[in-house]
Amino acid sequence: MNYEWMIALRYLRARRRQVFISVITLISILGVMVGVAALIVVLSVMVGAQEDIQEKILGANSHLTVLSYHGRMEKYDELTKQIEQTPEVVAASPYLESQVMLLYGSQVAGALVRGIEPDSALKVTTIGAQMLAGKIDYLKPGAFAGEEQLPGIAIGSDLSNMVGAGYGDVVSVISPLGSLSPMGLAPAAKRFRVAAVFKFGFYEVDSGFVFMDLQEAQNFFHAPGQADGIEVRLKNLYLAEQAGKEIEKKLGFPYWARTWIQAHQPLFAALKMEQLAFSVILALIVLVAGLNIIISTLVMMVMEKYRDIAILKSMGATDRSVMKIFIFQGLVIGIIGTLLGAILGSVLCWLQIKYHLVRIDQTVYQFAELPMRLRWQNVLGISAFAVLVSFLSTIYPARQAAKMNPAESLRYE
Repeated sequence: MNYEWMIALRYLRARRRQVFISVITLISILGVMVGVAALIVVLSVMVGAQEDIQEKILGANSHLTVLSYHGRMEKYDELTKQIEQTPEVVAASPYLESQVMLLYGSQVAGALVRGIEPDSALKVTTIGAQMLAGKIDYLKPGAFAGEEQLPGIAIGSDLSNMVGAGYGDVVSVISPLGSLSPMGLAPAAKRFRVAAVFKFGFYEVDSGFVFMDLQEAQNFFHAPGQADGIEVRLKNLYLAEQAGKEIEKKLGFPYWARTWIQAHQPLFAALKMEQLAFSVILALIVLVAGLNIIISTLVMMVMEKYRDIAILKSMGATDRSVMKIFIFQGLVIGIIGTLLGAILGSVLCWLQIKYHLVRIDQTVYQFAELPMRLRWQNVLGISAFAVLVSFLSTIYPARQAAKMNPAESLRYE
């Protein structure tokens, strides 16, 4: 260890007459620690919220959707087999959807009906794991036993609460796509039994989606042998764009692929912008606090140690060596504060992830507890930023110390 490091560490351990310097040093370390910990916690919350919403959306929807420029597609079974032969594809499932009204007693609510093939839909979405009552298999014709043989549907928990219909109840589904009559186009209505109630934890899905068997949906919406699109699940959801281009190339016109990012672009863009805004604001707070605290500490340290600096220079210490002493001193403060802050922030995140200490109103925020995802690359990035701020904070006080004239400093001693 060179003498610059030895002197820098010695200055951090003040003597009895200089306890004030030690207190200021401790405050500087605490300031850096709190700033780093706050930045880690807030960034973990933002990442956690984004990933939690992403998981809920992708639970009800696929990674990729294949559509047709001509509207509804026929021979979707052949298209599904071709899509599943793509290397990145895990599974594919056709669907048909349309807007309807759900009627139970005197309660009415609008919903989006999606006709699915239960077996293939289980491979594409996580709907099978989201059931509060019943099973997705109950949507198959004749699979749900009851007093009256009615086709089954699955409704969201929030939609169930809105209309008051629960598991096993009989509801009426009304579609505007009815049949022609002497009075014009008459809406189609049919009775269904609630064969399952699901909860994805995402209000837009739980309050507005109804699932039924694909064949039943084709009969109800007068679209025999047709599908609106084909949902596709990928091995890696972040390769959706490349997989989509490959599928488009294989199927040719008029088919095109829409990724999960394109389908929900406004939401994910807003979350990304919010995460970036919070990160920049907190980073500026850490920057201002770090610069002010460390610069103030080192300036007071230089003023306190002016006689020592003069003696060192008189003994042959160069300006570069004096500058190194105070740069090393500031770096020690920054590194210790950053290390403690990284530990504190990581521990707080781990406690929330493990024990869910902070709980929030799920009916308002769609989260039962404060979501957190601790990413070590974020911790390392924040730590590197804090150390860099600490280094920049040392430059001005260190240069002032290096410029000190020993004769002027000792004149009045």
